[in-house]
Amino acid sequence: MEAQKEPFEVVYEKHFSNIYNFIYGQILHRERAEDLVSDIFIKAMTNYDRFDPSRASVRTWLTNIARNTLIDEYRKSGKRNTVSLDDEENEVDPSYEDEYSVFQEATEKEVRELLQKLNEGERELVGMLYFQKMKNDEIGAVLGINAKAVSERHRRLLAKLRKIVAQEKMFEY
Repeated sequence: MEAQKEPFEVVYEKHFSNIYNFIYGQILHRERAEDLVSDIFIKAMTNYDRFDPSRASVRTWLTNIARNTLIDEYRKSGKRNTVSLDDEENEVDPSYEDEYSVFQEATEKEVRELLQKLNEGERELVGMLYFQKMKNDEIGAVLGINAKAVSERHRRLLAKLRKIVAQEKMFEY
């Protein structure tokens, strides 16, 4: 039995916030994230007739488009995503109501600082695990690894984050 595709409008409504948060978690810049997410959904809409729900979930398919769009963006700009946390351009406007941002809480700066200390692949994993709430097998499908390897990367990532937080607490006193 062939899996049924939802109308693209439903896909957009269901997955916009996850894709936005994933992209924002990678580049940590609101305006660039908005532009890239627009590009991602235009690509998805243009190619939706070729999407095969029997091969992958729509979330996995969209995440692959998002990853490829980020890679293209990095190649085009000739640099990796490094953001100065002191740069006023990257500060979130407190009057801006962004219903999709996971960084609107008081801990925004701490989260951004922690994400800056991770490499690109680690931020990508954080995005899929926590912003998109993907399962290990879905992440594995996107990354081309098995679910056990995803679990191991997650374990190492948590250990690294614990070490970073512990080191920062040592220097607070």
